Amino acid sequence: MAEAMCISPSSVGRIWAEAGLKPQITKGFKVTNQPLFEEKVTEIVGFYLDSPDWAVVLCVDETSQIQALDRIQPGLPHKKGRAATMTHDYERHGTTTLLAALDVKSGQMISECLPGHRAREFLKFLRNIDKAVPAGRDLHLILNNYATHKTPEVRAWLEKHPRFKLHFTPFSASWLNLVERFFAEITLRRIRRGSYSSVDDLEAVIYDYLETTTRSRSPSNEQNRGGCPHPRTPRAERAR
Repeated sequence: MAEAMCISPSSVGRIWAEAGLKPQITKGFKVTNQPLFEEKVTEIVGFYLDSPDWAVVLCVDETSQIQALDRIQPGLPHKKGRAATMTHDYERHGTTTLLAALDVKSGQMISECLPGHRAREFLKFLRNIDKAVPAGRDLHLILNNYATHKTPEVRAWLEKHPRFKLHFTPFSASWLNLVERFFAEITLRRIRRGSYSSVDDLEAVIYDYLETTTRSRSPSNEQNRGGCPHPRTPRAERAR
């Protein structure tokens, strides 16, 4: 453009800046072709804004392949005039999968670290939810369309537990699930900044973050209101 207009490149940059133009930047988008998209969004947002009085609304999902990365050299902490440091190279010591259910009304979490995100792990997590939430309350679960959530084993279990009612987000709209915001927070604030010599170290940090962020709430009080305490299963029992 500078050559075509016979002006200097710096003049072009100044004009673009004054006009707020950034032609080097592009943003992606996707137009949904999901049938009944508006109805599905309205249903899920309705649960967030006005949860049923005698039911618990849980946003359920898993974040898989969380790596236990051990930095090659120790980093340096924050200091006046200097940011914290971290080596770019690392050693891998395995992975874990965090399954979480966010109680929309109370903000409590039901969460568990498991070795994978297959149907068997999801079923185990559903059983933990069933134990954690007081009997007599319906459970509305907001989930994405991941295949693990719809296997024959899962459907058979749900038929035997009619208080579980599943609501799936539209395709390519998992951002509607509020627990995704929690996964982003724990990744940015704790997991990504750490160095872990084992999967146990990684899971200990995850559980510590969960306990710290929910410490201001009383699990007993939340449970009386239909909220959900945060159960922590020992690793040996999780392996079984």
